[in-house]
Amino acid sequence: MFFLKMISRSFSRQFKRRLLIAVTVCLSATVSVAMLGVVFDVGDKLNAELSTYGSNIVVQPKSDAVVSDLYNTGDSAGSASGSSSGSDGGSTSDGSAAADSADPTAFLKESDAQKIKTIFWAFNITNFAPELNIHADAGCVGSGAGSAGSAGTAGASGAAASAAKCKATNVPIVGTWFAKTLHMDSGESTVAGMNGMRSWWKINGTWPKDDSEQAMVGSALAAKLGVNVGDSVTLDKTIAVGADDNTNGGTGKTGKSSTERNRVKVKIVGIFDSGDSDNSAIYMPSIAVQTLANLPNSIDKIEVKALTTPDNDLARKASKNPNALTQDEWETWYCTAYPSSIAYQIEEVLPGAVAKQVRQVAALQGDVLNKTQAVMVLMTVLSLVAAAIAVANLMAASIGERGSELALLKAIGATDGAVSRLMLAETAVISLVGAIAAALLGSGVAQIVGHVVFGSGITMRPMVFVLVFVLLAVTVLVASLSSIRAILGLRPAEVLHGR
Repeated sequence: MFFLKMISRSFSRQFKRRLLIAVTVCLSATVSVAMLGVVFDVGDKLNAELSTYGSNIVVQPKSDAVVSDLYNTGDSAGSASGSSSGSDGGSTSDGSAAADSADPTAFLKESDAQKIKTIFWAFNITNFAPELNIHADAGCVGSGAGSAGSAGTAGASGAAASAAKCKATNVPIVGTWFAKTLHMDSGESTVAGMNGMRSWWKINGTWPKDDSEQAMVGSALAAKLGVNVGDSVTLDKTIAVGADDNTNGGTGKTGKSSTERNRVKVKIVGIFDSGDSDNSAIYMPSIAVQTLANLPNSIDKIEVKALTTPDNDLARKASKNPNALTQDEWETWYCTAYPSSIAYQIEEVLPGAVAKQVRQVAALQGDVLNKTQAVMVLMTVLSLVAAAIAVANLMAASIGERGSELALLKAIGATDGAVSRLMLAETAVISLVGAIAAALLGSGVAQIVGHVVFGSGITMRPMVFVLVFVLLAVTVLVASLSSIRAILGLRPAEVLHGR
């Protein structure tokens, strides 16, 4: 009872100083709760944020993937997005012109693309878009070009003459989906396409409609062609046809082949600025590009955007050789949303395909996550250190003011331990009040950080509060003990006489 009276009297006699200690603890704990709350939730937030900047998994035909690995060309071969073409539709002289201007020779079936949404991690795949990357001449005029799909044949000289009348030659053309509604066998529906894959593009106009003769043009190519939204552009492409058979790439039974010019006229409904080489490309519905290239139901690439867990040692081991995993490791890896496990499952449902994670994106996710967490943990530690120093100084000042009272306690028989427990109990009560207030304030600050930085709230985990209270208790204990030690070595008479 006497102990409790002493604690209550200390609050009433030094209310302002006790309040200052509580505010110091509250501010430190608020920062700690907010930062640790963000740290434990930042992984999912960063993955969601980085996934808005394009795909993190690319699916290719197996033969293309082998060539890419062999010659270290990545996933850019035959892709407008990976090319280094200039504003005139041609390629730069960096040694990759031949690869960048070559049309694909291996294909996947477009009708198989929706199988991606049937894998175990289907709900983690937020979007995907198949692509058929070809090159064609744009803005062509003259009678040298036949209609798309016609049997008319122009010789090589006729094709050259027609190409000479085009405003831009060898232009990257990407046939894809924009906002295609897919009806799955399970009865569910999903929307996939470039609308969600290229959210950072600045667009003047609208996205093209799927299964139409609409297109959107990169800003650099639009300037070269002199077209605006609402204008039309004629695309011509020379394709090979066999003398006896015009299937399978145009090689006839006799082995002889010739060429013809296919033509497609599209309406420009949007002009985009991507900030990269895509500004020299044309994006249009896959059906129109397949008609132009005479490649029905064909694609050469699928871009996949998935919410993934950053790689760790297990994921890196699995990406090198999944067969080297033990049974437990296999189950853990397969049932975790690593980029490599999602890619593996995509390969299981797409015959003849190889799915590879975009290493730059995966490395960026892990690197940014580690650095962000390190900064926030460091801020938490610094705030606790600052709180310890502030509490120690305030406690020392308080003890100095109460020197006569504490000396009197020791003079009437109080031990050093009893005096220490009294001071610690007072500080503990003050710190508890500050910590409870900080739990509420810190949660609010974390939500503000989440909405300002990531556009969504932070999920506060119970372990955050437990960890902060433990760290805070240790910090306040150390600070209090360091201050109490100043009086424990003094004899009561020395304290009473101010020596």
